[in-house]
Amino acid sequence: MSENSKAGRFKVVIDKAACCGYGICAEICPDIYKLDAGGMVYVEEPIVPQGLEEKAREGAEACPQSALAIEPI
Repeated sequence: MSENSKAGRFKVVIDKAACCGYGICAEICPDIYKLDAGGMVYVEEPIVPQGLEEKAREGAEACPQSALAIEPI
């Protein structure tokens, strides 16, 4: 895989211990952020699909506990 194939790609990083289950992330970007039976956030795939970067970032930034981050890969 070449360096350019990963250019502009991002991944979701979750601090599970910080998540308090507010669910704001899932309201903003349900395509990425999911809530388990206990109301805690998870993602089915940590790599953010192209075209959803801005929504993923909005969802992460809206977390009152700062439990989410979007990092370049």
